[in-house]
Amino acid sequence: MPAILANVRKIMSLMRRSAAGFALLFSVVLTVAPTMAVAGDFLAFESGPVRPVALTPDGNTLLAVNTPDNHLEIFSITDGALTKTASVPVGMEPVSVVARNNGEAWVVNFLSDSVSVVDLTATPPQVVRTLLVGDEPRDIQFAGTGTIDRAFITTAHRGQHREHPSIAAVPGAGDPGLLTPSIPRLDVWVFDAKNPGSSVGGNPIEILSFFSDSPRPLAVTPDRTTVYVAALFSGNQTAVIGAGQVQGNAPGPSDDADGVPRPSVGAIVKLYGSAWLDADGTDWSSFVNYDLPDLDVFAFNANTLDTVAEYKGVGTINFNMAINPVTNNVYVSNTDAHNEIIFEGPGIHGGSTVQGQASKTRITVINPANGGVSPKHLNQHIDYSMLHTDADADHAAIEAQKAHSLATPLEMVVSSDGATIYMAAYGSAKVAVFNAADIEDVNFATNFDPTAESANYISTGGGPAGIALDENNNQLYVLTRFANQIEIIDLTNNSIVATHSLHSPEPQSVVDGRQFLYDANATSGNGEMNCASCHPFGEWDKLVWNLGDPDHSIAINTNNASPALPLPIDEFIHAMKGPMATQSLQGLAVAGAMHWRGDRGTGPAGLDSCSEPTGADCSEALQFLNFIGAFEGLSGKWGTITMSEMIAFKDFALQITIPPGPIRALDNSLNAAQQDGANRFLLSSMD
Repeated sequence: MPAILANVRKIMSLMRRSAAGFALLFSVVLTVAPTMAVAGDFLAFESGPVRPVALTPDGNTLLAVNTPDNHLEIFSITDGALTKTASVPVGMEPVSVVARNNGEAWVVNFLSDSVSVVDLTATPPQVVRTLLVGDEPRDIQFAGTGTIDRAFITTAHRGQHREHPSIAAVPGAGDPGLLTPSIPRLDVWVFDAKNPGSSVGGNPIEILSFFSDSPRPLAVTPDRTTVYVAALFSGNQTAVIGAGQVQGNAPGPSDDADGVPRPSVGAIVKLYGSAWLDADGTDWSSFVNYDLPDLDVFAFNANTLDTVAEYKGVGTINFNMAINPVTNNVYVSNTDAHNEIIFEGPGIHGGSTVQGQASKTRITVINPANGGVSPKHLNQHIDYSMLHTDADADHAAIEAQKAHSLATPLEMVVSSDGATIYMAAYGSAKVAVFNAADIEDVNFATNFDPTAESANYISTGGGPAGIALDENNNQLYVLTRFANQIEIIDLTNNSIVATHSLHSPEPQSVVDGRQFLYDANATSGNGEMNCASCHPFGEWDKLVWNLGDPDHSIAINTNNASPALPLPIDEFIHAMKGPMATQSLQGLAVAGAMHWRGDRGTGPAGLDSCSEPTGADCSEALQFLNFIGAFEGLSGKWGTITMSEMIAFKDFALQITIPPGPIRALDNSLNAAQQDGANRFLLSSMD
């Protein structure tokens, strides 16, 4: 202990120098973000499915996107049985499909920034038109009344196509203003579905923009007059007060359990009413000179394209939407992040822990008649005070909660009578079945009993991503992503009666390791949290967390200095690290030291990932294996997954690739600012 305390002054000095170095590194990374790929025949982008299965209006054809194989799979339906009739090549990483009518399907291609229009009546069925849209399109819907028939596609507010000269006259097109603050960044591209334009890539009618970021789902009212669009990464009205402003008054203890003072760190604050409070209740409102409106869902008229409503407080990450055809209420499947709760680990010395409760599974009900927004927590049975890391924990009671839990809520469908909601729980291998009246109940928190409701949950294969309801045959078609197959579920007894595998070029290492990102039953204590809670589909949640552990001792830093960026390296790594942004899993194979400070140079796996003192590069593979401790300390699992399972997770995760840059020119040239950034990053010019 004396030796450790003697080094405290040195540690604090190194921390201050490291913070300045991190700011420089972060600014460089934002300037140039080259595409990183893993060598091999298959590139894993892990694009998130949105609307992967659909029925034609007559109910005679099932459409399914085959994301890894870049195809639309077509099945005929006869007395509830599926027969594959065609496999149509489309764009890269298709994530959604909708049938415009019985003879035409539109497929959204996430990686190609395009929409493939497929003629289902051709022999064989084929793509007859490709529309180019903004970056990372995710969903599509059709709406409009009378003679108006329009296609609506969600995209990010960026991408080469929105600045292309061919659509320069289109309202909303042009420079996305990437460096302009406080502008709308959620785009919806609008096309005339009957005549999408004669130009290469089509001619949108307009590009609508809304004040949020990264859209994902769409929903349309039964009368086709109103379209709803939701942000994927909406945030939760949290912000960070910098260490320089906090000046040692950050929430939590001032030292770790060994008595070593914490470094100077910032504080996460959350807006409660009009006050910005930290985890200890300290009011930092005078330091927050901006507003976070937290607008999540927007409604607009399909004919006039005028916005008619905005809804806030829906969810932090909004996955999918559905509309009850009887009540007209809108259901939004989402997770609510709790980064205002600080620290991982057992929470003994620190007094708090986010273990097992970083993210909560919900359906939020929007009532357009009165503007009401009512979040419904679907896992109310979980006792978050029960931790596996407690010395006298009741492990059996904690584990028992999993049987009723739902994680990563994706697509929903509602029965035509408005009575039943089906929801794909991607992280639970289940389709949850709800009575719509229970979900809409104003006294939901009191009356809803997940332990009773879960008796109706339907077990599926791993990763149920999309569902189509066939009421004519009283069955569901479920696309399960882990095995990349269609499962037919007989709703008479809620059992799987048939499966149809889709061809996949994915290597077995990707297939075997994917489950450890999503499977909350296998990787958490209570069945609600998984790695994807903060890394949805391998991305990051756009949030900042304080995942320090006051019960953890100070560590020696074994990482090497970067030869490209000669920044000072901390000799010690204090476990109380303060607020830090979630790290994306994309591109980790060439990312170097992980977790910002290189926390995982050594760790719970006991692996030294660097080759000190030789100066050799650190091993990303070994660094990733040291994250094994997060399953217990953060996800609340009793112990961890096995090392062989962690190796399988590593083999999968290190293949997740960063998508191509959305602002680089299509001919791969660099403009002056981009070239200057590249020069600085590569240290060829530092003037």
